[in-house]
Amino acid sequence: MKIIAGLGNPTPEYSQTKHNAGFMCIDALAKSLGVTNWQEKFNAQVAQVLMGGEKVLLMKPQTYMNNSGEAIAPALNWYKEAPQNLTVIYDDMDLPPGLVRIRTKGSSGGHNGIKSIIKCVGSDAFVHVRIGIGRPLAGQMVNAHVLSRFLPLHKEQVDAAIEYLLPALHCIVEQSPDQAMNKYNPRRNKKKKLREAENE
Repeated sequence: MKIIAGLGNPTPEYSQTKHNAGFMCIDALAKSLGVTNWQEKFNAQVAQVLMGGEKVLLMKPQTYMNNSGEAIAPALNWYKEAPQNLTVIYDDMDLPPGLVRIRTKGSSGGHNGIKSIIKCVGSDAFVHVRIGIGRPLAGQMVNAHVLSRFLPLHKEQVDAAIEYLLPALHCIVEQSPDQAMNKYNPRRNKKKKLREAENE
């Protein structure tokens, strides 16, 4: 059983805030798969689906962001899965709005939800899927930033990023995280490398 978890805060007032980008992505994936059978388990909303013949558990922890690991670790333990079979989708202030990054391991980067997962799981070797939300405005506190709603342009960019990630999540499950990284991570230096190759 592979697990894909999107991070966020439960209750309606948080539903479209920046910190809930992970929930938004899981909801989009669930919708694309026709999920209607959400259940409460592991202190999370969960649904079992098939993706390319692979059994996958979709998760939205209901522990609030800072305690996300308290939902995800019990699920991994129940299914006796290694962290490598866990994919976590979450917001990242260090990326511009709408930019995405996929990694097979990594530190929390100051993200409290990821800190909690690393602590509870005992490893950072799970697939990190980051959705950029941009940095706070000058003078704006971090909490105020992540718990605020998107500006219209940024919402469009994040919605587009989520649509872009749907086939990437299928690739992670049905092929491998490495394949997904190669196919879906932006290539910053692609043009530069092409120019260098032409000059060789």
